[in-house]
Amino acid sequence: MNTNMRQEILADTVDRLLNRISVSTCSFTTAAEAMRTLKEKDFEELSLKESKWEIKPNGRYVLNVNDSTVYAFTIGEDFDPERATEPEQMLRLAAAHTDHPCLYVKSKPEMQSQGYGKLNVEVYGGAILNTWLDRPLSVAGKVVIKSDHPFEPEIRIIDMKRPLFTIPNLAIHLNREVNKGVELNRQTDMAPLASVSEEELDEQFFMNMLARKCNVSTSEILDYELYLYNCDAGDLLGIREDMISAPRLDNITSVEACLQGICEAMRDGGINGILLFDNEEIGSRTKQGADSVLVSMVLEKIYASLGVAEDVAEMAIVNGFALSLDVAHGYHPNKSEKSDPTNLNPLGKGVVIKRSSAQNYVTDSSAIGSVMMIMENADIPYQKFASRSDVSQGGTLGSIASKYLPMKIVDMGVPMLAMHSSRELMAAVDQVALEQVVKEFFEA
Repeated sequence: MNTNMRQEILADTVDRLLNRISVSTCSFTTAAEAMRTLKEKDFEELSLKESKWEIKPNGRYVLNVNDSTVYAFTIGEDFDPERATEPEQMLRLAAAHTDHPCLYVKSKPEMQSQGYGKLNVEVYGGAILNTWLDRPLSVAGKVVIKSDHPFEPEIRIIDMKRPLFTIPNLAIHLNREVNKGVELNRQTDMAPLASVSEEELDEQFFMNMLARKCNVSTSEILDYELYLYNCDAGDLLGIREDMISAPRLDNITSVEACLQGICEAMRDGGINGILLFDNEEIGSRTKQGADSVLVSMVLEKIYASLGVAEDVAEMAIVNGFALSLDVAHGYHPNKSEKSDPTNLNPLGKGVVIKRSSAQNYVTDSSAIGSVMMIMENADIPYQKFASRSDVSQGGTLGSIASKYLPMKIVDMGVPMLAMHSSRELMAAVDQVALEQVVKEFFEA
């Protein structure tokens, strides 16, 4: 591939990723935009309420799970129910998560102090709190509205799409020790400012804004799940324009790679699928999270709908293979002591395969071997990650989902800096590599 073609691919990848980030502002909008993309690529929507699905070889299908999780799968044209356990008919999955650390709007959120309007919020996930100060913040999520049936309320997915709030820092003159590090109180220090108007605010100023957005009265709004997000635009930066700085790189990088892979990859036999889970940042222990039996139920339903015997379907799932995609810690040039001495993982050197003897990452050596061969055959750069032995490790949805999916799984993702900041940093070329991995994995 010549240099011009590489540059065109890189530019297209960066544009797509930044656009995906701009519209994926919480788990609900991320799922909604993923559904839109998949339907544009002729994926047929199925319902979990149907007893049996009318699916067939050469078909493309998608499921909306509780508005914040998406499952999508394709069936090869030569899929054979009687040969479902054979390598050519292998089940291949790629998983990512739709949520990110942010601020969650509480019930009755309006607070007022000396004419200032503020919001009462709580922290969602492991956010680096001080990076949320002095940022333009907007709000997105799910709103539940009265309907004619108590068990079927109306659901609206909304995004205000403009700066509405900010959390102002305290001036250094009033906090001389600020550059020595200051602990922020999650209740008192993280309340976003909404208004400084001379006019007296209504006691329900937030609910009134929400009602206007939904074109209903406040009395019609039953409840909501709303999140504040950093509405900064993402940027391509660096003297060589080789870095991406943006909110929500964790984990929209992986969501975009999953979507590109399932939409573009072609395979004659077998089943390819993507699983975009919510609630990874808070442990995945929800009906729409990875720590749920739902994904195994869906896979069993797929095989049953295709006429695969139950015992054969069980073996096909065991013989399957999955990629658990999430960002990895890259080498920090100002904090080199935080990296393992022999596994540095600098930005721009390719996809990171994550390993842990404690199985925080569910990767094992035989699964790694398969992924390495796929990447080497396609000339895709990769690295292997290990954390320092004296540093605690995070976990991924891969180790959680493996309880319900007893198949080979590899944890991997792009290396990045400032993970869980309101604005994160990665190398642009690593996104190209990640998307290539998923496509090659689905087609190999």
